[in-house]
Order: sequence, then C-alpha cells, then structure tokens
Amino acid sequence: MSEKTNYYHLTRDEWQSFYRNGIAPLTDTELQQIKSFNDRISLQDVQDIYIPLTHLIHIYMKEYESLHLSKGMFMQEFVPPAPFIIGVAGSVAVGKSTTSRLLQMMLSRTFKRRNVQLITTDGFLYPTAELEKRGILDKKGFPESYDMELLLDFLNAVKNGKDNLQIPKYSHEIYDIIPGEFEEITQPDILIVEGINVLQLPANQQIYVSDFFDFSVFVDAEPELIESWYLERFEALLDLAKDDKTNYYYEYANGSREEALQFARQVWKDVNLQNLTEFILPTKNRADVVLHKTVNHMIDEISLRKF
Repeated sequence: MSEKTNYYHLTRDEWQSFYRNGIAPLTDTELQQIKSFNDRISLQDVQDIYIPLTHLIHIYMKEYESLHLSKGMFMQEFVPPAPFIIGVAGSVAVGKSTTSRLLQMMLSRTFKRRNVQLITTDGFLYPTAELEKRGILDKKGFPESYDMELLLDFLNAVKNGKDNLQIPKYSHEIYDIIPGEFEEITQPDILIVEGINVLQLPANQQIYVSDFFDFSVFVDAEPELIESWYLERFEALLDLAKDDKTNYYYEYANGSREEALQFARQVWKDVNLQNLTEFILPTKNRADVVLHKTVNHMIDEISLRKF
C-alpha cells in the first residue's frame, strides 16, 4: 500500500483551518524552555499545528474510551480504562523531543484531570559496556542496540495498569545509562513515548512496539536538512562541554573544532543516515500523523492517515 493512497496530504494552511478556536495553553517563555536547544518553534507553530493536533488526539481518545467501555459491557464486567499511549518517532536531531514535551504540556493543560507523562526510549539502550561486549558500539541507535524485550514488557505493564514502574535513566552528558538510577512512571492516563525506534522492529515475530500505541506522530524532514541540524546540535554540545571533564564531548570540545566536526560528519554518514534510511524512514507509513519540516524547522506539510 503506497503512502500516497494511505494519507491525506495537507498544507499548513489547510491543517490549521480545521480547528481555529484554540488558545495556546502556554507562554512563549515556557515554549522556549521546553524546546530542544537547537530547535526552532514559535507560538504561531503552536496555534497553526499543535492546537489542531491536540484536538485530533482528543478525538482519538474519545473513540478509544468509547470502545473500551463497550468492550467492558460486552464482557459484562467493569474493565478499568487503560492508559492512552502516544508514540513520537523520527530521526536523530529532527525535533522529536520538542514535539513530545510540547504535546505533554498542551495535553496536561487541556485535560487538567489527566496525568500525562513522557518517556524516551534512550533508557532502553543497552549500557555502553554491554554494547562493547556485543561488538555493536558503532551501531548505537540501531535496532539491535535496544533492549526491546524490556521496552515491550514496560509498555505491557503500563497498559495493564501496573503502578510505580521504573525504567533505566539515560544521560546525554555521559552518553550512557546511569547505573542504579531510574525514572518512575506512576499511573499515567496518557503516556507519550518518544524515540527513533518506536514504530520499528518487533522483538519477536508477533509483537511490535507500535501495537501498544493508540496514536502516533512521525516528525519528518529531508536527510540533508537533518544532517545540518545534527551538526548544529553537535557544535552546541561542544560549547556546553568545554569546561566539564565528565562530559562525553569534553575531549572533542577542547581539541580541533574542524577535526571534531569531521568526526561528527562521519558518524552522521556511517550511523545516523544509515539508521534513518534502513530502519526509521520505512516505518513512517505506520504513523497516524506525519509532520514534515523544511528550513528552520518550519512545518510545511501534515499528512493524516486515512485508514
């Protein structure tokens, strides 16, 4: 089934015309605080893109809750509502984190009685020592570098109403899982799961991560643009790491900038671009909504899944 027949392709103007009545539930100061530091986003983007998107998610939520209630009536027993899970996928450096944090804030403030939580799949990467042991440190971010069984077990526990769940904590400063530290997830009504791998690769032949999702978003852009954003972010990380000896980027930050950038270009080509081409982009047509970005992170087209 081709993407052309499976989606409505909408311009920014068409998309924002579908729901004009919303008011941004955050200030510009708050928006700038939650965006990734190399991302660009404005309150106009919130008005044009994310308010209609929040309204669409609400439609999906109502249908989900109605089906859940009807299923309980069919079984003639009360079935507690399961959390509504939203997946946010896309390449490294495309702006998934900004989209995820913004959705979390907007949904929390739009549905004040709902507990909205956010996790990233970085916590499900194998620790560096394990990646080295398996000989796949140079494949970090590829499907085989994630403990997919652990991720599936976690999502299954969330859907089944388990409380006080813990997931490993990942640090971008040390570029590794932090030993003995965990993030706690406590009875979410809505859980946002962000990561490059959330729409891809089953851990076995029966179950996909996306099977647990009730709505999904793919943040998209041309690979050449994403590369430029990746390099911008890399330089920004070098600037932040210059005086921090514990930071993974410290040595790169205090060496030759051109050599560091050459290293980053090679990592993009050998790791991130290959991962994007082979494993991430092929999952785009599983998303309910695709947000396509152009220069300066401007969203110019929105694709809405037909069926």
